[in-house]
Amino acid sequence: MERRSFVKHAGLAGILAAGTAPAVMAQQSIRWRLASSFPNSLDTIYGAANVFAQKVKELTNGKFEISVHAAGELVPAFGVVDAVQQGTVECCHTAPYYFFGKDPTFALGGTVPFGFNSRQMTAWMFQGNGLKLMREFYSQYNFLNFPCGNTGAQMGGWFRKPIKSLADMKGLKMRIGGFAGKVIERIGVVPQNIPGGDIYPSLEKGTIDAAEWIGPYDDLKLGFYKVAKNYLYPGWWEGGLELDLYVNQKAYNALPADYKAAVDAATAYAHVNMQAAYDAKNPPALKELVGKGAKLQGFPKDVMEAAYKAANDLYSELSANNPNWRKVYADWVKFRNDDILWFRFAENEFDRFMSTRKLT
Repeated sequence: MERRSFVKHAGLAGILAAGTAPAVMAQQSIRWRLASSFPNSLDTIYGAANVFAQKVKELTNGKFEISVHAAGELVPAFGVVDAVQQGTVECCHTAPYYFFGKDPTFALGGTVPFGFNSRQMTAWMFQGNGLKLMREFYSQYNFLNFPCGNTGAQMGGWFRKPIKSLADMKGLKMRIGGFAGKVIERIGVVPQNIPGGDIYPSLEKGTIDAAEWIGPYDDLKLGFYKVAKNYLYPGWWEGGLELDLYVNQKAYNALPADYKAAVDAATAYAHVNMQAAYDAKNPPALKELVGKGAKLQGFPKDVMEAAYKAANDLYSELSANNPNWRKVYADWVKFRNDDILWFRFAENEFDRFMSTRKLT
């Protein structure tokens, strides 16, 4: 009896090793839903979720399909984290700093004022401790994160009136994304956290005095230049905003190993693709915006200095009072400072020289 059992199982092992049991080895068919925080009119930031989903489908021979749903289609733009946490949807694509109200530590997974540029953020995530630390934090919410896009450095937004000094910022009602509002309110601005699709009518009606979104390509699509002409730079609160794919932990654990690998590969692909898209599409869009009457203006020095001080004061307070923030921020700030030292001698000097050349 024991011999027959051994032969039976040995025979099955041989069949599997030879790859002749397609019914056993066939890939599963899996369907997920992805809730985006962005309107589908933005082919860059919303489009990254489509790029990710398409790549997953390709890598799994069409067996693993993910449907992508724009903000408001399944859940509101700012409801996607709760939906993933509760398992209402398997995953979402969003900006981590939108959810700083749950815990300010969320913002460190996306961007904070005077933080990383896009390459530095990617380096911290993939080669530093960023991914490890953020996944430890997100485990409290029953999901894990995958870097899935970066906008690069953003613009400082559209203002109905010129900004000549810090005094001109006082009392302005400004749409600004997530966590940055906690800094900008310290220099006298009244922050408004409004989804991308609702910014234009608010600016047009004068409900707000200023608004930032991302940069020239998306800003041109959204038409902000029609209702506010003063286009300030830089977006010191977003030196390199990382977008994340949040995946419900139970749903992820249920995936076969090769499907998990597909998610990992597809998010990395979408991440690089978004950075490249913005770097390619922003230059011609900026030229077009200027042609349509946009007035470019750098933030006055006193605005930058006041904001920098306010940001660092806030970070010190959070480190003193929030254990989650303190743990992640300690590693984040060390990595940032070391990387900035390197960039100071190489990248920045090269960029500074090239930006002063008369290019032919």
